Amino acid sequence: MSIFNAINTSGSGLTAQRLRMDTISSNIANAETTRATVNADGEYEPYQRKMTVFSPKDQSFSSILNRATQKGESAGNGVKVSQIVDDEEPFKLVYNPNHPDANDDGYVEMPNVDPLKETVDMMSATRSYEANITSLNASKTMLMKALEIGK
Repeated sequence: MSIFNAINTSGSGLTAQRLRMDTISSNIANAETTRATVNADGEYEPYQRKMTVFSPKDQSFSSILNRATQKGESAGNGVKVSQIVDDEEPFKLVYNPNHPDANDDGYVEMPNVDPLKETVDMMSATRSYEANITSLNASKTMLMKALEIGK
């Protein structure tokens, strides 16, 4: 086990949470965008909410758990964003017959972004980011104290 393993693990968490915050920011910025993409029929579609999917950096959870319980080694190597997926929740229909994107019945398809849900996700990502910074600082302090032992 490397003495920098904890720092590398925290660093991967910081990177993953930053990308998650960027994705959430994009969702919030496009919460009212009705012309984000063009479908196969050549018609505009609203913005579709994006979500980040995390996975272990190098191995599956079960292999890490087996290694940690049997050999007593360190538990993992960090996390990565494996993909960014579209939320499959249907678009919201809002009655606004004066909108240029309104259908024949006067309804406009709005993005499936819920600002309240995005705010909660942003708070969660921020707290996770802060926890990784705290862990990184604790590891740094321990390494500095270990270097002071040799003085």
